[in-house]
Amino acid sequence: MLRRVLARRVQRRCRSREEDPAEHAGLIEETVARTQRAGLVDDARFAAARLRGLRRRGTSTRQAQARLAAKGIDAGTIAAALADEEEEATGTEDGAAETERKAAWAYARRRRLGPYRLTEARPLHRERDLAAMARAGFSYALAKNVIESEADADETSSDES
Repeated sequence: MLRRVLARRVQRRCRSREEDPAEHAGLIEETVARTQRAGLVDDARFAAARLRGLRRRGTSTRQAQARLAAKGIDAGTIAAALADEEEEATGTEDGAAETERKAAWAYARRRRLGPYRLTEARPLHRERDLAAMARAGFSYALAKNVIESEADADETSSDES
């Protein structure tokens, strides 16, 4: 991402000065390498921190992978961040499933889907809520479980874990 930002700035500056941006490619690579050696740019730490934030907001694994990739993080680093996340959640039987479940509940809460709707409106919006969960990248089984549950079911199952 640093490389893209620097390239954009160089192009903008070169346009105003009518220079060739390719002349500065070596300088961009040198700057990126220097910041990595100094520890100022660390894709693994960035991916882990960004993943934690995305999960708190209720982002599914699929969507988190796509968002991290859009930020320029390579697939290996994303896989490592997801593995670290799963390892942190190993207090449960299946850490990845538990993390995904918590993210689904956070998404439903944030978007006021399923159990967070008014009780009389829930049946009318069931299909719409399931579709929203599917578009967010959650499996049908998990989305159905969340949408058809009661709002306090999330807190109860979290306390049991």
